[in-house]
Amino acid sequence: MFGLLITIALVAAVDMEEWDPIKNQLKDFMASTDGPIGTLTTSGGTPVSDHEATSTLDTDSVIDNEYFLDKITHFVEEKIPERIVHPKGSGAFGYFEVTHDISDICKANFLSKVGKKTPIAARLSTTRGNRGGSDVNRDTRGMSIKFYTEEGNLDLTGFSTSVFTIKDAVHFDSANHAAGINPATGFTDISTFWDFLSSLPESIFLVLQLFSDLGIPAGYAHMAAHPIHTYQVVNDCGVYHFVRFHFIPDAGIKHLTSAEAKNISSNDPDFMGRDLFTRIAKGQYPTWTVSVQILSEADLKKTGHIVFDVTTLISTRDFPLLPVGKIVLNENPNNYHAQVEQMAFCPSSLVPGILGAPDKLFLARRLAYRHSQMYRLGSNFKKIPVNCPFRVDTHTYVRDGVPPVGDNEKGAPNYYPNSFNGAEPYREKYNSKLIKIKETSRVNNLGQAAEYYEELSSGEKSRLIDNFSDGLKGALPMIQIKVLNLIKRIHRKLGEQLAKKLKM
Repeated sequence: MFGLLITIALVAAVDMEEWDPIKNQLKDFMASTDGPIGTLTTSGGTPVSDHEATSTLDTDSVIDNEYFLDKITHFVEEKIPERIVHPKGSGAFGYFEVTHDISDICKANFLSKVGKKTPIAARLSTTRGNRGGSDVNRDTRGMSIKFYTEEGNLDLTGFSTSVFTIKDAVHFDSANHAAGINPATGFTDISTFWDFLSSLPESIFLVLQLFSDLGIPAGYAHMAAHPIHTYQVVNDCGVYHFVRFHFIPDAGIKHLTSAEAKNISSNDPDFMGRDLFTRIAKGQYPTWTVSVQILSEADLKKTGHIVFDVTTLISTRDFPLLPVGKIVLNENPNNYHAQVEQMAFCPSSLVPGILGAPDKLFLARRLAYRHSQMYRLGSNFKKIPVNCPFRVDTHTYVRDGVPPVGDNEKGAPNYYPNSFNGAEPYREKYNSKLIKIKETSRVNNLGQAAEYYEELSSGEKSRLIDNFSDGLKGALPMIQIKVLNLIKRIHRKLGEQLAKKLKM
């Protein structure tokens, strides 16, 4: 008897130790119910008989079976357009908590006091490829946060590198085409990737980060993110400041080597998403410290408009990182399509106190992201539950269109201005608007790229050369020479070592 009890205890211990929230999802669902969750119905709510649910073979016509029609006609339309960039991603929910008061520079309500918590949704993703790709390819990554504030939703779209590829929006589609599929062959063409990047020297700083250890995080919980733009914010007195956000993982920034990533990818291409889901399910909640670099209008006169250039860093020596709050992800989605695939971010989703950024790339993203979400999800995408600003009563003059339409504003007037008690705009004490800046296409970040290389350890430099070589060896010789010439402009020794590695 005693031996049997020990055996039962050991089996129970093994089950507890090996519990996998992804593998056991359906088993856990079954355990949470006492039996069938209800009677099977059509999408119109009509009960379905066991005869209709099991066979169409002995019917006069399959179109007599509404259950079958429901399923087959919906099946061919159940996919929505894939995102052009960041197609493969994971999502989670949680909260943002204010830990330090910056209400003196920004009047946004969700930052109003220490301890204030705001619900958030997050999507973390690779950039290139498709939904079936690997999580652990060498690639830039996205981390976007939707803050469900009491003044509407704020979307901050972050990037795993601290700088962006381009500064001019006219190159945005080309940057993604060059890194994507060759239209003639249908395959990735490494030469087009390197040809484009070496044609825009401003991109080389990001490339150095991408091919350094930063290129493959050891999981989303170990990945930093940077919303890259310098945002203009305003306080209650109408005074402007300028901030650049940073999300730094409290678990530490950690990375995979190329060899480790290749090994993981061959066994589990969903590694990063699986790791995030499992951590949250087991209560090991990932957290990030949200920090900002703050510049005053007086600072801006000294630095110039270079601080709005997304391909350059703002010096942390001159403008150190100041903590603002914590991002905590503590809830997994309960349905991937509804809550992650339909999660939609727009840089234009701003709140009072945060005006956006004055650079042209940000302005272009305001348009492009909105159009992207309308293409994928329809013009009413902000009424989809995961995108809905549920903490505020919305009153718009936007009506009709493809569902969901919600209550469609019920019987309120559908035009403005009107004399029938329709919604009225609020009066702002100060007329806050984005400043105008002068931007230049002049390359000014090669020095920062050189500094980045110099700060790497000898081991990191060695791996950078290896990664660069692996990434370049499939390109045409003429493109390799073009890239090498640009690398030598940044750092002669780096260029020489890369040429030696490529045997050029």
